[in-house]
Amino acid sequence: MAKNKIAKNQQVNIKNKRAAFEYELIDTFTAGIVLTGTEIKSIRAGKASLVDTYCYFINGELWVKNMYVAPYLAGSYNNHLERRERKLLLNKKELRNLQNDTKAPGFTIVPVLLYINENGLAKLDIALARGKKEYDKRQTMKEKEDRREIDRAKKNSL
Repeated sequence: MAKNKIAKNQQVNIKNKRAAFEYELIDTFTAGIVLTGTEIKSIRAGKASLVDTYCYFINGELWVKNMYVAPYLAGSYNNHLERRERKLLLNKKELRNLQNDTKAPGFTIVPVLLYINENGLAKLDIALARGKKEYDKRQTMKEKEDRREIDRAKKNSL
């Protein structure tokens, strides 16, 4: 029983670091994910990745593709596929608005953050995004470097 309490207190935040660099994030949503038993155990252990992950619609339902969830080590023949497509759970109104927004050219839906909420459920923060141009990416890198230099100067002055 003590093991379960430790696992619940542990924070799981799996970020898609490339999303903010590659895309301009316009609007964010929090979606639930349909998972199997071994998948949630792997996610709670922090064994997942959102690299090269994207979302798309099939018959009015939102799905996430290419999300990596490592096989659960103690799982037997019931173990899941690592990169299977997983259904996302949102309200009908949110789904309808997202689907209409993605019909516009240049817009897509990207996963930003995978986490376990206070109730122990896996949640995925997704964002409606527009791809950045090359000069926008250079501007982002310049701003990041400037922030680093300011932080270094503050640290050295103390």
